[in-house]
Amino acid sequence: MKFIFSQMAFFLAQQSNRRNMRFMLRFSLLVLVLVLLYSAAFHWIMLEEGREYSPLTGLYWTLTVMSTLGFGDITFSGDLGKMFSVLVLLSGIVLFMLLLPFSFIRFVYAPWLEAQSKALTPRELPKGTERHMLIVGDDSTARSIADRCRRYDIPYALLLDKPDEAITLFDRGYQVVLGALDARESYEAVRADKAALVLALHDDLKNTNIAATVREFDPAVPIAAAASHEESVDILRLAGCNHVFQFARMLGEALARRVFSAEHESNIIGRFEGFCVAESPVHGTPLVGKSLLEADLRGRFGLNVVGIWQGNQYMPAKAGTVFDDGAVLLLAGTADKLDSYDRSVSPPEDGPHKPPVLILGGGRVGTAVAGTLDRRGIPYRVVEQKGHLVPAKDERYVQGNAADIAILRQAGIGETGSVVVTTHNDDLNIYLTIYCRKLRPDIQILSRSTLDRNVASLYSAGANLVMSQAGMTANTVVNLLHPGRVFTLTEGLNMFRVAVPPPLLGTTLKSNGIRRNTDCNVIAVRKGQKTAVPPDPKALLEAGDELILIATQEAERAFMRLYYKA
Repeated sequence: MKFIFSQMAFFLAQQSNRRNMRFMLRFSLLVLVLVLLYSAAFHWIMLEEGREYSPLTGLYWTLTVMSTLGFGDITFSGDLGKMFSVLVLLSGIVLFMLLLPFSFIRFVYAPWLEAQSKALTPRELPKGTERHMLIVGDDSTARSIADRCRRYDIPYALLLDKPDEAITLFDRGYQVVLGALDARESYEAVRADKAALVLALHDDLKNTNIAATVREFDPAVPIAAAASHEESVDILRLAGCNHVFQFARMLGEALARRVFSAEHESNIIGRFEGFCVAESPVHGTPLVGKSLLEADLRGRFGLNVVGIWQGNQYMPAKAGTVFDDGAVLLLAGTADKLDSYDRSVSPPEDGPHKPPVLILGGGRVGTAVAGTLDRRGIPYRVVEQKGHLVPAKDERYVQGNAADIAILRQAGIGETGSVVVTTHNDDLNIYLTIYCRKLRPDIQILSRSTLDRNVASLYSAGANLVMSQAGMTANTVVNLLHPGRVFTLTEGLNMFRVAVPPPLLGTTLKSNGIRRNTDCNVIAVRKGQKTAVPPDPKALLEAGDELILIATQEAERAFMRLYYKA
């Protein structure tokens, strides 16, 4: 009973629901007045026919005719009475069969269900909540961050101002709080002053308002925000943000770092704990046809071969794995050891010409790719359909539709070694990836994915590498709370750091079978302030040591399940 009263109080608290109830009350009064008038008319016509009935009988006849039951025990004999019966019947059909059900569902039942759902959506976090990540956003990126928080056991909450979205995510198991984004009371309800981080993921204007509101509520809580435009960075910092990220530019730079240059130098894609992780193509090197054991890169150069890319498939490195001409090695080691390896395997230069990299899309991501390639000294061509995104008199830009073969030929699809697909439309990215793979089966194709769920489709379409903006944003934010805990090499392949789990204490990498049991590759072991790269396979793992591993998401979950949740 108490629950019903609380639901009714919440229902009537909204002005729109009170207005609906007033309408239904007026409608009900109209029906009541009409029934009473019909009852009075029934008595008058019956008196004209020489019959007399009680008031209750008149009400009974009116309701049976209006509801179309029409028992037939009381009828008129004259034409006037029969015409009146037809009028009562038609009005009953309109009122009871059309207007009343529609009005009840529209103004009472549907709002009641909506109010009931809203009442179930939390309006605040439990008392005592602290050191949580407060995510102020309602897009796929916010959900991706929440998913990673759940994966790494980081407390979080999503603050949403759209009831429908809040209800949907709440039903899917997310920690959701409903509240206005520009109200101090909302941040009091979500314990923003106790949060480890407040993250704003809306547009630049709304993020500025969110930051200013949070900073007014608490002057010390860390605030991070996404910025779409360069000029918004300083404004967001002035509003109180401690960290401002241009994720589109970061994604473009990350894609550009994965483009293979004309030289056979290792392409460093990440730096972690004083060492580098790099990709190096086998094509054109003396390694073609050799196995990992025969190549002996650990003994010759001190490099750890972490894994191998065969097309778009990643495989953990094993001693018997043979390097074919299309393989790309994933190497871990210090920068000087990578330089030594490059000097050893690079073939003689065959001329100064470098084929231009083809960039499909000239938006923020495409512009960031172009800028990074320019700094690396790699020529490029950008295909962009929108005229206002094409700089005047810049021969590196080709205006037109990337799906047009003539435009692609003009841009250099026939000579390029790499294509970077950067549009914000995943459907178009899949389309262009399939098209470019059909035209040039031998080139490197890198693609952006706006939504995590389209990563697999882009790989199936023929992309060699896919980077998800939502995934990259999520890992960047997680690293704010736990620096160095996780680093995404590509979507689905992470480098992460963990304390040596209890079952592995006192064992060695050679004996404990981490790679065999989980497909995770230990690329370094940190002991105190020193990091061993590559690690000594015969050294004992001790309490306080940390393992740095590279693994797919499935392998990472297998590692956590085997050694931490056993």
